[in-house]
Amino acid sequence: MSSRTVVRGGLVVTASDEIHADVLIEDGRVAALAASGTPAAEAFTADKVIDATGKYVIPGGVDGHTHMEMPFGGTYAADTFETGTRAAAWGGTTTIVDFAIQSTGHSLREGLDAWHAKAEGNCAVDYGFHMIVSDVNENTLKEMDLLVEEGVTSFKQFMAYPGVFYSDDGQILRAMQRAAGNGGLIMMHAENGIAIDVLVEQALARGETDPRYHGEVRKTLLEAEATHRAIRLAQVAGAPLYVVHVSAREAVAELTRARDEGLNVFGETCPQYLFLSTDNLAEPDFEGAKYVCSTPLRPKEHQAALWRGLRTNDLQVVSTDHCPFCFTGQKELGRGDFSRIPNGMPGVENRMDLLHQAVVDGHISRRRWIEIACATPARMFGLYPKKGTIAPGSDADIVVYDPHAEQVISAETHHMNVDYSAYEGKRVTGRVETVLSRGEAVVTEREYTGRKGHGVYTPRATCQYLN
Repeated sequence: MSSRTVVRGGLVVTASDEIHADVLIEDGRVAALAASGTPAAEAFTADKVIDATGKYVIPGGVDGHTHMEMPFGGTYAADTFETGTRAAAWGGTTTIVDFAIQSTGHSLREGLDAWHAKAEGNCAVDYGFHMIVSDVNENTLKEMDLLVEEGVTSFKQFMAYPGVFYSDDGQILRAMQRAAGNGGLIMMHAENGIAIDVLVEQALARGETDPRYHGEVRKTLLEAEATHRAIRLAQVAGAPLYVVHVSAREAVAELTRARDEGLNVFGETCPQYLFLSTDNLAEPDFEGAKYVCSTPLRPKEHQAALWRGLRTNDLQVVSTDHCPFCFTGQKELGRGDFSRIPNGMPGVENRMDLLHQAVVDGHISRRRWIEIACATPARMFGLYPKKGTIAPGSDADIVVYDPHAEQVISAETHHMNVDYSAYEGKRVTGRVETVLSRGEAVVTEREYTGRKGHGVYTPRATCQYLN
């Protein structure tokens, strides 16, 4: 049975346009748009009408970097695919791309199958996967080709975490060469993990055990050095490169230089680097542990370079790196030794609102908000125009957004399965009101109406900036 919905009277904002238009949805997809009040719009008939007068009508957010149920440091990220995707929906994000993990000594396929098993039937919104490659060998390289063919088109490597995910320059080069041939995109955690481990050992030996030292040992120069090295390895391999969670001014400078040289190099940052700083890491009574993530939070003066990078398009995407650990019982594993604090922060529910606040504050424009949070991640990871825009034929992943509502971010009211908020007490202007995923209402006027199992696995094409 065919179902039709009309979203009437809102300001439709995409990465390219702003227009007062009515949106006709049929069988889970956008069927048509027409300027509000015109005969064409009046002719839209539907079973259900959503009044968006005075509101924005925006594409559902695409979060290209999440870690649901991720094992780390003897524990697991606190959000399951069920709780994490429900929280994403509450925050106006309708697609996540999570990271399946290859364990050393195992195949990519085993890792991917394990993540499919975690997610299938549990998600409130649609999802795809990247593949973390932690063991580069001849079999792994062949598997990369097969994964690209079935819609897992990006592969993450780590210059950090020796003994866990770390790849040396030779392994990175081999994977990049393979990606150059099969159309895959290499995503890089760019920090010099070998050098950082020396600094960690020295800090602990001096009795510097508090959370703030996590930021001090993971130096900006070691992020910049690794970013530079990753860029040059990608250049040698003739491969594109996507650098994840860029936090430091010096790393942005490396990306800017590479892009000015015409290289296919892309950069992502995250809300925590735009809104938080080492001041949070230094909070007393071990509270700073809440803000331990890698790359780490930086001194406030780095924020200006990140905002500038987003305005100049030297940074293209804002993802969350959502990887929540509860303060009680999980972050506390690192009391007396900052190196044992599980690395990661919650954020999948807050990204769209925080970036709207950036519009209010004058850092970015409305269309740039949609570009960095919806359209560019969809293009980067081969999901556009199915995801990331509102256009005929696109999935009806649509958010009715109230740009005037005020809210205070708090663990008391969020839906992520974690016992604190990284933005506790922060006042923001703008709030998600109604969320459609493939035409189905998952949030209806601030009430959750979704269900686990609605979200489906979404295979991806290759990076659409390389065609």
